[in-house]
Amino acid sequence: MYSFPRDLYVDVRVEESFDTQIRFKQLDLQSQKVRKEKGAFIRVFDGQRWYYSSTTNTDDVQAQIDTLAAMANPNPEILSHPLVAAFEVNQETVLQYEKSSVTDVPIQEKQDLLHEIIRQIKDETIVNHSSYYVDNKTIKSFYSSKGAAITYDQQTCGIRVTLDVVAGENKDQVSISKGATSVSELRGYADYLQQEIAKSVAFVRYAQPVVPGEYAVLLSPEATGVFTHESFGHKSESDFMVGDETMRAEWALGKQVGRDLLNIIDDGTITGNGYVPFDDEGTRGRKTEIISGGLLTGRLHSTATSVALEEGLTGNARAVDFQFEPIVRMTTTYIDKGTRPLQDILAEMDQGIYLETLKHGSGMSTFTLAPARAYKIEGGKITDPVKISVVTGDVFSTLLEVDAVSEEFELTSFVGGGCGKMEQFPLPVGFGGPYTRVRKLQVQ
Repeated sequence: MYSFPRDLYVDVRVEESFDTQIRFKQLDLQSQKVRKEKGAFIRVFDGQRWYYSSTTNTDDVQAQIDTLAAMANPNPEILSHPLVAAFEVNQETVLQYEKSSVTDVPIQEKQDLLHEIIRQIKDETIVNHSSYYVDNKTIKSFYSSKGAAITYDQQTCGIRVTLDVVAGENKDQVSISKGATSVSELRGYADYLQQEIAKSVAFVRYAQPVVPGEYAVLLSPEATGVFTHESFGHKSESDFMVGDETMRAEWALGKQVGRDLLNIIDDGTITGNGYVPFDDEGTRGRKTEIISGGLLTGRLHSTATSVALEEGLTGNARAVDFQFEPIVRMTTTYIDKGTRPLQDILAEMDQGIYLETLKHGSGMSTFTLAPARAYKIEGGKITDPVKISVVTGDVFSTLLEVDAVSEEFELTSFVGGGCGKMEQFPLPVGFGGPYTRVRKLQVQ
């Protein structure tokens, strides 16, 4: 497809994307946008340094290759360079959304879907609301001078509703979001969204401030997913360790960081927001066990970090779009399910806090979770709603405090926001897990 220069490594990533965004304020349509974009990211490597460019003119890719090659120094031994030798050469086409493409659904049908949901919002405590529908379909192609030739598609869609709730002296702004991989799947979430709205309204109406202190905390699958992503997932991204001996010592493989029931996994092959059958360097997506039986057993890699740390490829080199170079990022990251029913885990808790939904989370060595809905646990039962500003803890100390994970398990996707790292935001990721009990966390 392209003429690659001799004695240099070259790869080209071409992306063709389709996006829809429909916004309502109350029941009034505010905007309706459809965008199509195509672009390419080109890299040339001569064994000493990388040369990059990106373009929205895909007819110009060959000229971009030639320009970058002219700046590089030809290297007859380039294929023997450890980094170049490590690049996978895959040749495959994986198009799983051809029969359920969001591009085939009329925009009026998407608008009607959102309108049907929000017209059911009638609770008098909801003084204002806004909402939007979004979707994206991206087809990526990757070619390299080593012979890689890959094409695959990714697709997401979803609805997000933001409510201003006022119940007497209590007021709050709450958001409910649900993601899917097809519009037909999203149609089945109307009842779910209405139930979540009702729960959020009741929470604002009745929640009382928590008594600050140290509590046993039960995390829902959503909260487990955010906790895993923020408190631990970023620490598993190996670019933080290259050249940092202190971080590598803290992150020594084989280190005991949890009980034998704790297993944390990143898997790019799972359908959803984090679906990456191939990463942006052409590496096949795969399942990586980061913690297994409470021991650190792996980390996430680009090709460069896998070579630098002398570890295997994991398929985690990702860029937010064709304007950026790939860096080490998560895909779908989760705590694996356990063998105990939720009810048995709850029954052991005389007093604690249940985190059901979150506003956001952040962290590296220390993490912070900001709950949206949280409840007391008393006598083995989930009881009254409580307002909590933050739940915090030290990452490794908290992992050692995880003492129960349920057999119930859920992975979820969302719309609005995403994962941020360096200047690349928002990157779609998946998360989730079981109900997870942490013996003690600071609650404020």
